[in-house]
Amino acid sequence: MESTIDAEKKELRRRVRERLSGLTQEELVRSDGALFARFLALSQVEEAQTIFAFWGIPGKEPDTSRLIGEMIRRGKTVGLPRMLPEHRMEVRQYRPDRPLVQVSFGISEPGEDCPLLKREEIDLVLVPAVCYDRRGYRLGFGGGYYDRWLGGFSGVRVGLCRGAVLQEAVPAEAHDARVDILLTEGESLSFRGGGKEREIPPPPLSAV
Repeated sequence: MESTIDAEKKELRRRVRERLSGLTQEELVRSDGALFARFLALSQVEEAQTIFAFWGIPGKEPDTSRLIGEMIRRGKTVGLPRMLPEHRMEVRQYRPDRPLVQVSFGISEPGEDCPLLKREEIDLVLVPAVCYDRRGYRLGFGGGYYDRWLGGFSGVRVGLCRGAVLQEAVPAEAHDARVDILLTEGESLSFRGGGKEREIPPPPLSAV
């Protein structure tokens, strides 16, 4: 039987997807540009050498292919998730010269021929989500892959969330992972050090 919190998450996923489906392609591209500019302007990103990112699912997530290309141009090592059985995942290095493999649910991931990146090699992770709330909690896609992986990660966790779907609070459980920094098109919210520090930085840089 589905629990109350699972039902709440399911309903919120439905509402967020409905809201996102109402945005025009121009609005999505403009939103992506602002989110990526804020991400690239973070000192934590500048200092990171190896970044665990994700390849955005069309229509559901920011088009991070643009962001990944820019990070590689800046000399970063970029990893992407590769799903494994039992809701586990590993991180493989993204190589532009090696095509991604299309798997279920519109996900693109590196093949086994791409180098494996160990968790301790990664400085910063860009955590995907259906949406986030102002406490830094995320509503995931329901598989639990990231909650498991993040349990042993000690680096910086960053989330991107379109302002149109930013929540005051998402249904959260004890195992749900929280990010250290949450970026929208117009805000940067920091949760490091145990407290909530709200920062409004200068206007975003030009779109990536």
